[in-house]
Amino acid sequence: MELILIIIGAVFVNNIVLSQFLGICPFIGVSGKVNTAIGMSGAVAFVMVIATVVTYLVQILLDKLGIPFMQTVSYILVIAALVQLVEIILKKVSPALYQALGIFLPLITTNCAILGVAILTYQKELDLVSGVVFAFANAVGFGLALVTFSGIREQLDLANVPKGMKGVPVAFIIAGILAMAFMGFANIV
Repeated sequence: MELILIIIGAVFVNNIVLSQFLGICPFIGVSGKVNTAIGMSGAVAFVMVIATVVTYLVQILLDKLGIPFMQTVSYILVIAALVQLVEIILKKVSPALYQALGIFLPLITTNCAILGVAILTYQKELDLVSGVVFAFANAVGFGLALVTFSGIREQLDLANVPKGMKGVPVAFIIAGILAMAFMGFANIV
């Protein structure tokens, strides 16, 4: 039951993008097309889950060595290495997706959603299994928000939006409305 509450809480109630405002750069930058958003969601999910496992183990080592203050630096190094791994794999497996993600793939390294989930796993004192479930649920929540937002943005490209509102301005307004919609889930958990 606890794991189900973690999943519902991470996906809907405390959505990493729409509630905690982490990962806004790829949320705005990669949300132009649904296919690109799905690819980015997959890459973020992979990195987020693996980073949570590795940073959990790194945190145990940092605690044993008496240097927990090195948490942020260590986590960033782990995430950067994992993003390089994803980049190499995508370049070989799906060159089209690699090209579509462009500059946003290396930006996963500095995606504060991934770092935020790793740190939140530690702060919430979750065990490894709960931490992995928490990371995966946050990745699903990130993907849900990103794909929903990109679908809305694709529809907006067909709409008659005033010239001054096209692009990022209307995207921010839609993101705010989407965040308010997700607030409706607040009393579930």
